[in-house]
Amino acid sequence: MERLWAPWRLEFVKSASGHDPLECVFCAAPQLEDDQAALILHRGATCFVILNLYPYTNGHLLIAPYRHLATPGALDAEERAELWELFDRCLDVLDRTLHPHGANAGVNLGRSAGAGIEGHLHLHVVPRWNGDTNFMPVLADTRVMAQHLDDSWRLLRDAWLPSAP
Repeated sequence: MERLWAPWRLEFVKSASGHDPLECVFCAAPQLEDDQAALILHRGATCFVILNLYPYTNGHLLIAPYRHLATPGALDAEERAELWELFDRCLDVLDRTLHPHGANAGVNLGRSAGAGIEGHLHLHVVPRWNGDTNFMPVLADTRVMAQHLDDSWRLLRDAWLPSAP
């Protein structure tokens, strides 16, 4: 059997199994001053956009409110409006930079629904390309990423800035 080494996955496995429930990445990331280190692309009034540290595809973005909320029903009107405005902007930036053929958007509510961070609501925006699914995730439980997160951050941030209000 052939092996594909993906040592960066170990950090994900460790964090998923030894995660401190009192530490929330969506609460901690906006506290950092360095947006690139935090992978934050945009800070809005009530929500922010961040690259997924463990992406499904290149350009996998997350939109989260600053407030630690577990369900969509807990969002106030301003948060709800900004979240959907940012979703539209994410799609625009992804279209202009990565040229995906489509996108998935989703919210996983609760551990049984696949939520890795279940206490803080966040919307996944996942760019997709025709033929981007292959045997690797199915047979090897491994995703092949073509672009480093730092490069993705720079590309997407550069595209985000000109469209900022």
